[in-house]
Amino acid sequence: MLVVQGELTPRLTLQTILQAGGYTVDVAATPAEALAKLDESVYELVLSDARFGTGEAGPDLLAYARVKDYRPATALITSNEPHLRHRYARPRQHVSIYTENLPHLLGKVAELIGVRASRRHRPLRQAV
Repeated sequence: MLVVQGELTPRLTLQTILQAGGYTVDVAATPAEALAKLDESVYELVLSDARFGTGEAGPDLLAYARVKDYRPATALITSNEPHLRHRYARPRQHVSIYTENLPHLLGKVAELIGVRASRRHRPLRQAV
């Protein structure tokens, strides 16, 4: 799994929580670092903060991840900005993180990875 978060504290917190949940986690702090990691490795899930780097690069990064051959699951992550849910993501692609919400977070991560696994075994739609 790749966690992309520009701020150190949330990045380390997410990494620790997800590793404690049994996941292998890579982290990136900048858009350039995230793009390099997406090109070098294969991830089941890419979690990106909506706002990092210079502006709001999260949605663009996830769009790039979704066209990779290995087709990772993707989701935006937020800690205290519920308005981003409506602006950037469909409900299944939004993960909110609150301290009292950790079991839900780990369940949502498992769900996203499961959806990604089922999607990998379906043929791609043919262009018409």
